[in-house]
Amino acid sequence: MEPFNREDISDPLADFLPTYEPENLPRLPAKRLYRQRAHCNPWSDHSFFPPKKPSEIDWSQHYPSPVSSLSDELIRHADIGCGYGGLLFHLSTIFPNIRSIGIEIRIKVCDYVQEKIRALREQNPGEYENIACIRTNAMRFLPNYFNQSQLHKIFFLYPDPHFKRVKHKWRIITQSLLAVYAFLLIPTGRLYSATDVPELAEWIVAHLRHHQLFKEICYTRFECPANKQGLEAIQLLKG
Repeated sequence: MEPFNREDISDPLADFLPTYEPENLPRLPAKRLYRQRAHCNPWSDHSFFPPKKPSEIDWSQHYPSPVSSLSDELIRHADIGCGYGGLLFHLSTIFPNIRSIGIEIRIKVCDYVQEKIRALREQNPGEYENIACIRTNAMRFLPNYFNQSQLHKIFFLYPDPHFKRVKHKWRIITQSLLAVYAFLLIPTGRLYSATDVPELAEWIVAHLRHHQLFKEICYTRFECPANKQGLEAIQLLKG
């Protein structure tokens, strides 16, 4: 009998199957045990205790790698609303000498990312020591964690669209928040955003183009393969 290969099973079923790994290595956390509501009110009174200023944070608790192995000791990349950490883990390998951080407001999701980072570090000694994840409200407390002109890149991938008009103020991209992001970015820093909601994409682009501290570099529309296939199927049925 051939050994069980989890990669032979396509997602999402693979997320609900057990992982079989050598006994001497820790298992990666199961995502199904860290499920939480997709939406969260950023203005509700969560139990957050942010530092008064960035200098009060002891980042060595989050980043065990020695500073000598990095370009510098400061965090340079921030994934806002990192979710289950897909981008964050890629940043660790793409930029091995730069510290990146994921920021997530949902407690169970943040716990999952932190646990996966710990497991990956044990499985791969010396790796994934340049990333961390913290739970806080990015819409309120980013300046409590980062200094002016500290970040090189800020990522907003598939943010909550908050469809209802009365909840547009909850969106992560607004004119007032863009001023905060500009404050934290270096003069040549970059802000990246991606969404599969056309209306939200128009909102984000419009706000960035209107803001005096940001200049558009690249705006790309990608056609969703599923939508394309669905459209072709409808056309075939109608024909």
